[in-house]
Amino acid sequence: MTATPSPSMRVMSFNIRYGSAKDGENHWNIRKPLVIETIERYDSDLLGTQECLPFQEAYLREKLPQYDCYAVSREGKGTAGEECAIFYRKSRFELLDQGSIALSETPEKIGSVSWDSSLPRIASWVKLRDKQSGHAFTFWNTHFDHRGPKSRTEAAKLLVDQMKATTESGPVVLTGDFNADAGSSPHQALATYLRDSWKSAKWEGSAWTFNGWSDKSKGARIDWIFHSQGFQATDSTIDRWKSDQGRYPSDHCPVTTTLTFTDK
Repeated sequence: MTATPSPSMRVMSFNIRYGSAKDGENHWNIRKPLVIETIERYDSDLLGTQECLPFQEAYLREKLPQYDCYAVSREGKGTAGEECAIFYRKSRFELLDQGSIALSETPEKIGSVSWDSSLPRIASWVKLRDKQSGHAFTFWNTHFDHRGPKSRTEAAKLLVDQMKATTESGPVVLTGDFNADAGSSPHQALATYLRDSWKSAKWEGSAWTFNGWSDKSKGARIDWIFHSQGFQATDSTIDRWKSDQGRYPSDHCPVTTTLTFTDK
């Protein structure tokens, strides 16, 4: 008898750029349909967004009704700060639990700042049950500080500690904008416990993910998708699609991968 293949999940990490930024011809109101088109074209099961403000979250919820969403402001309850909003396909996943931590020495205090971080930073997570396979797993999404190198490394260590402390969370998926290149200190800290899905990429050329609204020939891969044991990654890529007018949906290119449940 032939064994039934394990189900796979399509995962996207996408920094959608602050909707309040004064970006001129790349303002949110102009490019927001492109963000939706990008997400729908890939048809991800799991989507981690960064630089998502509450009104952007509301727009994504409206235009993408196939997803449920969990989001918390990095500045604390009742504020309208950046969210590391998580979207997951409602027909496929059952929500078991959810939460957020501050990337600081007091992770229970959302809005707190530590080390050399320039701003409050958070990581949000959802524990989901995959209805197709019955597997439970935890999906984390985060955005590391853009100025403080120590805060990025300490945040990575904190995330690993948090994941290890919750043994019942099942396998782990982590998406985010880490504001550091592959091989950097925070990347190495995460790699002590997780695996970079990019290892499955058959990529030629420079693997930059920040475009700055223009084409580039080189740069850093600062947007990552990590996973723990229990998953195998395939088909990892950087989505550099632009509209017919030559406009990027965001100043970051989304990264994608396919994850399959494994026994290891």
